[in-house]
Amino acid sequence: MRICERQVLGGLLAAALIVFGMPGPAVALDEQTVIQQRERNPLAVFRFGFSAYKRGKKDEAVQAYRYAAENGQVGARWKLARMYAEGDGVARDDYEAFKFFSAVAQQEVHPGSRDESYVSDALVAIGQYLRKGISGTPVKANPALAQDYFMRAAATYRNATAQYELGRMFLSGEGGTKSVQQAARWLQLAAEKGHAGAQATLGDLLFQSGKMVQGLALMTTALERAGPADIGWIRKMQEQAFALAGESDRRTAIALAESYRTGGMQ
Repeated sequence: MRICERQVLGGLLAAALIVFGMPGPAVALDEQTVIQQRERNPLAVFRFGFSAYKRGKKDEAVQAYRYAAENGQVGARWKLARMYAEGDGVARDDYEAFKFFSAVAQQEVHPGSRDESYVSDALVAIGQYLRKGISGTPVKANPALAQDYFMRAAATYRNATAQYELGRMFLSGEGGTKSVQQAARWLQLAAEKGHAGAQATLGDLLFQSGKMVQGLALMTTALERAGPADIGWIRKMQEQAFALAGESDRRTAIALAESYRTGGMQ
C-alpha cells in the first residue's frame, strides 16, 4: 500500500472511531491495526462515509464507501452506484454504476430486511439500463431481460416503480408480451401506492375503455401528485380527457379524486 493510501485509510478509520465511539486509539494507527479494525468494522466506515457525504466531503465519502463495499456492505455498494449514476461527487459513469448495482442485486435479501430497499432499487436501476443499453459498453439493450429484473423487484419487494414499468411494458408489448390485463394489474398495484405515473397511465386506460369517471379521477389525482419530470405529460393527458368528458362526469370525477386523496384507492 502506498504511503498516501495509508494516510487516507488511517484518517478515515480514525474519524470513524471518534464519531462512533469504537474502541481503540483514534490516531497514530499503524497499517496492520488499520486493516484489522476496518475488517472488523466495515459498517462503521460506511456510517462515517455517510457522515462525510452529509458534510459535503464527498471525496472522503467515496473512499469510505469503497472500503465498506469491498467488505460486504450492501448500502455502500448502492450508494456508490447512485453517485456514479448521477455524477454526484464523481464523474458520471453509467457502466460503473451498472456494475455496482449488479453487485447489490446479487444479494439474497428477504423482504422486510434492512437491505431490502437497496436491492429493490438496484433491480429497478438495472432494468432501466437494460431497456436501452449503455453505449460503448458490453451492456446492450435487452428489454426481455429488463422485464425480468422489474418483475423480481415488483413481485418480491413490491416496488412501485418496478410495478409501473412492468405495466408500461405489458401495455406496449415491450419485452415480448402485450397484455392489457397484465398491464392493468401492475399499474393498479403501483397506483394504490401513490405512484403518479401509474395513476395517470391506469386512468387513461380506464378512460379509453369507457370508465370515464374513474379514469378522469385517477388522472386528476396523479396531476396533483406528479413531480417535475412527469407533470407535463400527465397534465396534457388529463386536460385532453377533461375536455372530452361531460359536465356531470367532470364533477363526479373531481369528487372521486378528492376521496382518493384523503382515503386512498382501496
